[in-house]
Amino acid sequence: MAQQDKLLVLEDASIRRKITRMAYEIIEDHVDSKHLIVAGIDGQGYALAKLLTKELKKIRSVEIEIIKVTIDKRTPEKSEVKLDLELKSLKNKPVVLVDDVLNTGKIITYAMKPFLDLGVGKMGVAVLVNRSHLLFPVRPDYTGLELSTTLTDHIEVVIGAKSAVYLH
Repeated sequence: MAQQDKLLVLEDASIRRKITRMAYEIIEDHVDSKHLIVAGIDGQGYALAKLLTKELKKIRSVEIEIIKVTIDKRTPEKSEVKLDLELKSLKNKPVVLVDDVLNTGKIITYAMKPFLDLGVGKMGVAVLVNRSHLLFPVRPDYTGLELSTTLTDHIEVVIGAKSAVYLH
């Protein structure tokens, strides 16, 4: 798709400010926690989780572990959810599940399964962009941007040296 067909919704500096705000909200909600798990969904969700973890560590000295959650986004209901951390180390610990965009809630819902099966202490959801086309009962606890879109619109999140969010 040509660059002119994309509408820049968030530029790098705005994304960084939103990540900082989300990090403060997470710290406030976990003020009594000595440990926090940040679980990023593979792809841009994991890239966002890394930036969020970096910001969390600047704000508060608490043990923060980041893990990658791998799920087939095309067929999450048939996918095995894989974590790159030993499951038993998550028991009774607070987890923030991170993805770049929340559209219908389907991927987040299925990505939660291993955490719920294990019995984590507290479960939260953080997303950079919430499109609010929810088909599943998932609402983010920490949101960078609420964006009203049509079902045919596409949100593209680029996390990197020059992060950006585009609508096309």
